[in-house]
Amino acid sequence: MEIIPAIDLLDGACVRLHQGDYEQVTRFSDDPVAQALSWQNQGATRLHLVDLDGAKRGEPVNDAAIRAITAALDIPVQLGGGVRSVERAHDLLSCGLDRVILGTVAIEQPELVSQLAQRYPNQIVVGIDAKGGKVATRGWIEQSDVLATDLARRFSDAGIAAIITTDIATDGTLAGPNLTALREMAEASSVPVIASGGIGCMGDLLSLLPLEPLGVTGVIVGRALYDGRVELAEAIQAIGAERLQDPTMINSNLA
Repeated sequence: MEIIPAIDLLDGACVRLHQGDYEQVTRFSDDPVAQALSWQNQGATRLHLVDLDGAKRGEPVNDAAIRAITAALDIPVQLGGGVRSVERAHDLLSCGLDRVILGTVAIEQPELVSQLAQRYPNQIVVGIDAKGGKVATRGWIEQSDVLATDLARRFSDAGIAAIITTDIATDGTLAGPNLTALREMAEASSVPVIASGGIGCMGDLLSLLPLEPLGVTGVIVGRALYDGRVELAEAIQAIGAERLQDPTMINSNLA
């Protein structure tokens, strides 16, 4: 299971929101490139970027920081937030990003997701952010009536690289992941699922391992890393050691 550190960009700075609330912002760093390099140096194999301004306004605001980060790193970088057109996806992938994440557009223009997935194999990810099991859009400001599991099923055969599923109620709370919702999402789709939201300690990361055979292949961690509740290098080592101690888990993944 891949542990993916997150950098959320707001006005060019690294921040975290509490349950997606733009009024509850914690600012962690004014130098996102230095922060990205720090995660890489600690062993990260992938970086997760969120353009919070883009998600809320649908306009590119943090492109200078995004380009600087991708230029500085050797590991793959994925980004979500405000990617709502073919042109925007193309611009981002052209600047060095490995993957782009489609959230709002996945529910408003699902055919666009399929089109991009065909055009950019293994580079399109669908972000499904849910509260109470239903999908939220436009930076979590708007709530839909669409079930997250139904949206996951919709893209099972679309050729996307992965689904990132965020439980808004636990995001930024450090209260632990919503294991029930994660299991439901993994069972709803044959696409690899990346968990996001609620990780507060090493135990939370280890609690995800039983879901790995179901298709939960990664986890995005934000606030717990910034607060020092989880040390990235230690977490990567612990996950690897746990998997080696459980041959049935490895065999399930190889089957």
